Amino acid sequence: MSKRDLKKFVSELTKTQLEEQVIELYEKFKDVKVYYDFVFNPKENDLIKEAKLKISNEYFPVREKKPKMRRSVAQKFIKHYISLGVDAFIIADIMLYNIEIAQTLSSEKQINQEAFYKSMFNSFEQVIAFVFEKGIFYEFKSRVVAIHDEALHQKWMNSYQFIDKIERINI
Repeated sequence: MSKRDLKKFVSELTKTQLEEQVIELYEKFKDVKVYYDFVFNPKENDLIKEAKLKISNEYFPVREKKPKMRRSVAQKFIKHYISLGVDAFIIADIMLYNIEIAQTLSSEKQINQEAFYKSMFNSFEQVIAFVFEKGIFYEFKSRVVAIHDEALHQKWMNSYQFIDKIERINI
């Protein structure tokens, strides 16, 4: 069904039928329920806490001994929050937090997995693109620069990529 067909269908429904449709969607599909729960009761502070707790647990686990260091955990939160329409400042904060907590771990423990550094650089590129797209780069500039500086300080194997990225955006 095209969007045009959907609009036609919805316009032909009575108010009661439309209400029934929305209630049915809410009850039947988890994503619809999550969306409406967020729209009517955002609790963005709870979202931030949940995301940061799970992300930090990837690098500093409470139960396991070895950190998993999965970037995908943060990516799932970011993608989900973008789809919900969470404020761009919150999303950028979580994106940066993911890199910052990874750098905290790498400052305490030598990481020899090239994939870790590549993943963190991908996250760095993603957050820069996001904050520029949303027009909020200058609010996060100091954290972006701090991540760059920390990658150089820790002598990350791909620190030259961080240098190149910063130079391209003229900081």
